[in-house]
Amino acid sequence: MAEIGLFEAMYSARALRRLKPDPIPEELINKLLDAAIRAPSGGNAQNWIFIVVREAAQRQRLGAIYRKASDEVAEIYAARGRPAHMTEAQYKRLMDGGSHLWDHLGDAPVLLVPCLRKRDMPAIDALPPQVAARYDVHLAYQQRIFGASIYPAIQNIILTCRALGLGTTITTNHILYEAEVRLALGFPDDVFSFALMPIGFPLDQPGPLSRRPVADVTFSERWGQAWPAGIGP
Repeated sequence: MAEIGLFEAMYSARALRRLKPDPIPEELINKLLDAAIRAPSGGNAQNWIFIVVREAAQRQRLGAIYRKASDEVAEIYAARGRPAHMTEAQYKRLMDGGSHLWDHLGDAPVLLVPCLRKRDMPAIDALPPQVAARYDVHLAYQQRIFGASIYPAIQNIILTCRALGLGTTITTNHILYEAEVRLALGFPDDVFSFALMPIGFPLDQPGPLSRRPVADVTFSERWGQAWPAGIGP
């Protein structure tokens, strides 16, 4: 397979939710996982775990949990309505693709579940007084940034899928029923999932991506001050 450049991968790695049932060679799965562990992690802890699910019964079990969660998420999408930057046609494609995935997640030949093992805070009495006095702040901080140690790895997986001619998307609906996912996958108490990624050879073509202009989502120096015109694509 011909290699593609980094920017071509970034600009064309759209969510591909319709996948062929064909099995994925283990060599390609290993490439995805090896790319994932090249990502940064907080404190270089590398406390990630990746569960590769290929057994049909296990995929269908996860698919059923995902379907149940997605029924609830669909109601939230309906109540929220179409984002202003999307046309009706774009929004319909998004929802049609989502609907397909909600119904067929378990049919993907590979379900990849990126997880993190939780790192406990040191005991309060092991810290100097000035840090111990803000212990609750540090606990909240650790909770807020927890996903920062896995989502870069997930992005590496998305880009590598694009480079290898595979399709995937990041989805998180299953977390609404995390207890059932934990039971299905046998997680220990200190491990949590952060995504559920169907992976397969795509039925649809990659890219190009449609995104809001840089000027619409960027400020200069402080909130509300426009990014200079003409800078950025």
